[in-house]
Amino acid sequence: MNIIEVKNLKFSYTRQSVVFTDLNLQVGAGSFLAIAGPNGSGKSTLLNLLCGLLKAQSGSIKIDGVKIESYPSKKLARKVAVVRQEFVPAFGFTIIETVMMPRVQYLDGLGFEGPADRQIVSESLEATDTTSLSSRPLGQISGGERQRVFIARALAQDTPILLLDEPTSFLDLKHQVGIYDLLKKMQLEKGKTIVVVTHDINLAAQYCESVLLLSSRSDYYTGTAEEVFSEERIEAVYGVKGYTARLGEGKFFLPLGKFAKDSRLIGR
Repeated sequence: MNIIEVKNLKFSYTRQSVVFTDLNLQVGAGSFLAIAGPNGSGKSTLLNLLCGLLKAQSGSIKIDGVKIESYPSKKLARKVAVVRQEFVPAFGFTIIETVMMPRVQYLDGLGFEGPADRQIVSESLEATDTTSLSSRPLGQISGGERQRVFIARALAQDTPILLLDEPTSFLDLKHQVGIYDLLKKMQLEKGKTIVVVTHDINLAAQYCESVLLLSSRSDYYTGTAEEVFSEERIEAVYGVKGYTARLGEGKFFLPLGKFAKDSRLIGR
């Protein structure tokens, strides 16, 4: 069953700035999709369309079989949670206050959280290994810790779909892998549908069942990482030569610049 369906989608910011002309995409419930592509290809724009922040000029987006524009904002917030690129908020909220925020859509008429709200917040903190941080101000923890808090916040929203915009930006290798391990766990154990915008095609190849590769020319490619991430296509889309190698069952891509130590690899 497809939980996200995009059909004949067209979107542009201006007449001269066309992003999508005829985008079609299906995302199965409980799957893990990576959206990749160079800067300016429309990755974050698509995420904003999928959460209803932007509206397409034509075509349709369906979430769980219903057109996205038919959802009242509160009901859409029960279907889709979004993790934006890392930021430090201006206000001094604590971690537990931050994670509790999306529960507002479930609060009773008096506006107070109940035992069920506190339970899911506790579980979200535990799942992201941020329980020990709960009383600390959000602005006083590291970038990797903040990303885990934002994911905990999205989990507390208790939606079947998680949309994440470059969740590993500015993180070191350990935290990059840790974030993807956490997302995969949420997919496998909680049945979440994960859609992640990423520049790291090797992490995408490791963790995601399917890939949407956008180009700056409004065309796109879909399929498995094995099908989509060929050397020829990566060079055509990103404008960089590279080398593809296998490690076990996986395929990895190494971009190579003009000063690569082994120049024999260039132009393979």
